Amino acid sequence: MKKVRVLIRPRKGLLDPQGRAVQELLEDNGFSVGSVTVGKLVEIEIPEGEDVHRLVQKFIINPLIEDYEIEEL
Repeated sequence: MKKVRVLIRPRKGLLDPQGRAVQELLEDNGFSVGSVTVGKLVEIEIPEGEDVHRLVQKFIINPLIEDYEIEEL
C-alpha cells in the first residue's frame, strides 16, 4: 500500500467565497494579505499500481470547478 495526499483547490478564475471571507477577516483585523485560497486536503492509502488520477477525477473532485495536486507520502 502507498499513501497519497491530494490537495484540492478552486480553479483559477472561479469565485472562492471561503477564501474571500478569510481574506476579509484577516484584513479587518489588521493583517496585510494578498489573495487567499481555501481548499481541501485528502489523504488516501491505496494499493501500489492503482490509478490515483482516475480515482481522484472520478470520485473526489468536481473537474468543472476544482484543480488538484497529488503528492506521494
